[in-house]
Amino acid sequence: MSWLITGGCGFVGSNLAHDLLSSGETVVVLDNLSRQGSPENLTWLRSQHGRDWQFVQADIRDRDRVADLVRELRPQAIAHLAGQVAMTTSIQDPRLDFEVNALGTLNVLEAVRLYSSETIVLYSSTNKVYGSLEELTYGETETRYTLPDYPHGLAETLQLDGCSPYGCSKLAADQYVRDYHRVYGIPTVVFRHSSMYGGRQFATYDQGWIGWFCLQALAMSDSQIPPFTISGNGKQVRDVLHAQDLIRAYRLAVTQIDRCAGEIYNLGGGMANSLSLLELFAILTELTGYPLRFRSLDWRHGDQKVFVADLAKVNQHLGWSPTVSKQDGLRMMLDWTEEVQARVPTLS
Repeated sequence: MSWLITGGCGFVGSNLAHDLLSSGETVVVLDNLSRQGSPENLTWLRSQHGRDWQFVQADIRDRDRVADLVRELRPQAIAHLAGQVAMTTSIQDPRLDFEVNALGTLNVLEAVRLYSSETIVLYSSTNKVYGSLEELTYGETETRYTLPDYPHGLAETLQLDGCSPYGCSKLAADQYVRDYHRVYGIPTVVFRHSSMYGGRQFATYDQGWIGWFCLQALAMSDSQIPPFTISGNGKQVRDVLHAQDLIRAYRLAVTQIDRCAGEIYNLGGGMANSLSLLELFAILTELTGYPLRFRSLDWRHGDQKVFVADLAKVNQHLGWSPTVSKQDGLRMMLDWTEEVQARVPTLS
């Protein structure tokens, strides 16, 4: 297989590129290296795989550059992972958010339509396309909010509602990707991701919350460090998915494209791998031996009290389900976070 990975020096992209290259696949990585950690991931990929692959420094907003690349390569698969990923950034600069997420995705789709219409396009969407989910009925326990009407999580049939600049731009791209299969016959697949985490993720306060709180947990060894802050009361729940399982889903979609072309899948850790912030903090305290000290701020605009993916459809179509438990994944994430702190202390 020949692959083009947009955003290939990001967290998911670098893990996917590494996995593909380790299997002997042909890989071209496109990235503008603007995100924190991307240059480090590029260096790491080169250290692992030499130069038996191609790196292109470019921006998906550059329509002509994207078109020229797709016309030249005619890859068998594109993993479209490039994007603006922070809710806070989308609110501060909605035009940038739209240009990267919506227009950038259209650039990729148009390039495929015009020059390589048999290329499989896998798109990294988000559960934020469902909006704030305020219309749902919630329960509450000591440590989390619950969805009593959805014991297995939320399915792809849930009503769509962008509910933020980020949600709107990703929703527009999400629907374009699906429609390019219906209208033009391009084999596309949309994955609506829950919370993703794992190695090569350089977490920040507004993106990569598992990694960010692992940083805070390790900082608690210093009793002089002030409490960190969270938005809301800590009972909000997400299902978490380790990068190893995520990559397996992408690769399965390519091998079973006849079954899943034109489909949309909620992709996450499922109910078994769901965590509230309070529950995450309890596990991190157990793993590090340091109680986490924090104070609460107001809720963020559009924040969901609960999102847990119902995995029935992706399991039925692809035979996929998560294999990395939240406990094992968090241990690996703490190890990665300690490694990052040791090498790049300014990121802590």
